Amino acid sequence: MFILHDILKKLKKEFAHSRKGEERGTWFIYTLIAIIIPFTSSKTSNLFRSLKGLFGFTGIRKKRYYTFMRSPKIPWQRLWQCLWKMIPEPLTNDRLILALDDYINPKTGRKIFGCAKIFDHAAKQNQSKYPWAQNIVAIGLLKMVKGRWACLPLSYCFYHLKKSIEQRKLAFTKPEIEFETKIEQAVNMITDIAGVFSKTRIITITDSWFGNNGLWKPLHKKLGRWFHMISRLRSNNNVFDLPGSRTKSGPGRPRKYGKKLGNTSSLAVRYRRLAKEYSVNLYGRTRTVVAYDRVVMLKTLKCAVRVVWVYRKTRWVALFSTDLTLSVQEIVEYYGARWKIEAAFKELKRDIGSAATQTRHPNAVMNHLHFCMMATSLAWIYASLLEKIPSRRHVVKGRNHFAFSDVRRLVAKAALDDNFSILCPVPRKSVVNSLVAVLLRIAT
Repeated sequence: MFILHDILKKLKKEFAHSRKGEERGTWFIYTLIAIIIPFTSSKTSNLFRSLKGLFGFTGIRKKRYYTFMRSPKIPWQRLWQCLWKMIPEPLTNDRLILALDDYINPKTGRKIFGCAKIFDHAAKQNQSKYPWAQNIVAIGLLKMVKGRWACLPLSYCFYHLKKSIEQRKLAFTKPEIEFETKIEQAVNMITDIAGVFSKTRIITITDSWFGNNGLWKPLHKKLGRWFHMISRLRSNNNVFDLPGSRTKSGPGRPRKYGKKLGNTSSLAVRYRRLAKEYSVNLYGRTRTVVAYDRVVMLKTLKCAVRVVWVYRKTRWVALFSTDLTLSVQEIVEYYGARWKIEAAFKELKRDIGSAATQTRHPNAVMNHLHFCMMATSLAWIYASLLEKIPSRRHVVKGRNHFAFSDVRRLVAKAALDDNFSILCPVPRKSVVNSLVAVLLRIAT
């Protein structure tokens, strides 16, 4: 209870600059709690009912709360920076490990901000390959939370199709939106995060789509030696040896690349007999992987990288890292932890319920996603500050670590404590609806 109060108190202080800061700050922190509580989805109407039924907000009117939820004056930039600074021990081996990816958020309503016919590469046979959905580029922090990897959402951007902007198909776009590629959006978000964590080595874990010179060049130019990247090589990427030392002077510039070694696929066959076994913390348990590593040159990035070929029974995967000081075990473990951003997308869309809302106005859409992402990160921060490891409520074979739902249950228990309303008073508080409180305790 005191841990939750200390976190929310710092966020509430960011509203002290406005004229109605006390009221809006209270609404803000209780909205975050209402999103985390596993009782209903995070639709605005359900959040309003939770504030009235669970926490006793009697003086709040529906119109005023809806206006608050679509307000352009919520200081999200200051709130996110405050939350970033509250993350306990954000570094892993003196490095800030970020996960970068994009996902789609299908919708059914028309004229919803950010929606378009987006190609879904993961669509099944009975699903449309071009669903009506929002495309969101997101960045999360990968860190160990009580012995398990977790992804804390840090920032996001809506990706808008260029043709939709040119044809003015976006609803309520005031001011007008300028087109940015996904990589440009990722560069801007990582630069903002690096500004808060100054002089900290940052490693961004991406898939092969983002792991190219489009992301590496601008960030390496801005952040220099503080930025590194781990990604996956394609099977047809050409690999070159390191340039040898120049033995004699002569015309022309020194060689930047050594001789061509071949492509990733051919080298995987050649190096298989040289591979060794490594013990790696991968996907929640210690596993033995067979891998071979070598420092080579890539013309796509125009720099030296450490490539790790990881072999399975009949398949292989080639990972690369621009940080040459990382070991084979660290490269494999960090890239394996990248899957947690996919788990974070599921937590946002299904557990928290951001996919269920059909909000249309741009400010309401962006505010709602901000709330959902911040609530997810707040829950993981709460878990990090606990003294004991949360116990897993539903036992699953092969999974020993606690789940995100277990953290939400602990947050709900702390927020519904009788003394919590004393630490975080509700304006014009009345008697809480006892029936709703009993139902919530049964559900959690």
